[in-house]
Amino acid sequence: MAGVSKSLMIDAAATRWAPENRADLPLVVLLHGYGADEHDLFGLASYLPAGIAVAAVAAPLSPPWPMPGRSWYPLDGPDGRHGGAVTAAAHALLDWLDTAAAEAPKIALLGFSQGAAVSLQALRLQPERFGAVVALSGYASPDALPDDESLRELRPRVFWGRGTNDDVIPAPLIDHTAQWLPDHSDLTGRVYPGLTHSISEEELGDVRVFLQKWLDDSAA
Repeated sequence: MAGVSKSLMIDAAATRWAPENRADLPLVVLLHGYGADEHDLFGLASYLPAGIAVAAVAAPLSPPWPMPGRSWYPLDGPDGRHGGAVTAAAHALLDWLDTAAAEAPKIALLGFSQGAAVSLQALRLQPERFGAVVALSGYASPDALPDDESLRELRPRVFWGRGTNDDVIPAPLIDHTAQWLPDHSDLTGRVYPGLTHSISEEELGDVRVFLQKWLDDSAA
């Protein structure tokens, strides 16, 4: 995994939190896409179910100049979209959770694009840690991981949404994910006609329903 550190660190000071009083609240962690930052998805909090805390984290890498923002792993070069690079980013997220979210009673991840890939990778590394994962306009890394077999039994709940007009994620990765997720998760899959590499209000409505069901089921 040349060029990508195995010990990436997320800047905890850059994390945006809501609400101020979040003790004992279920936590949804927001993971932005390539070239964005912790501010990018924070506005989605108003579309999510009531009674949760939200944390929007900043990815640990800076993309090549002149691209602004942050990145979870390289897109180009020998490590571009490499499974090892995605895994390193997922480990950084898990390390951040160990300290910043140690008291959260239950945790879900919501990632867009690169953030979706990292969210799914974190689920694969520690499948019992997360109650749900929302992967928007992203994919599951093709490389096998040791806990993949256990996912078939655990069937973690995953929402995967994408648009028919999204030409950012390579088709082979979409094809792989469309086969891999139903085999390794309790999948809610949605394909939105005409949607590009973005998030629509219709999709956010479906995400809200998905996360509300997670909250209701986990409280039962």
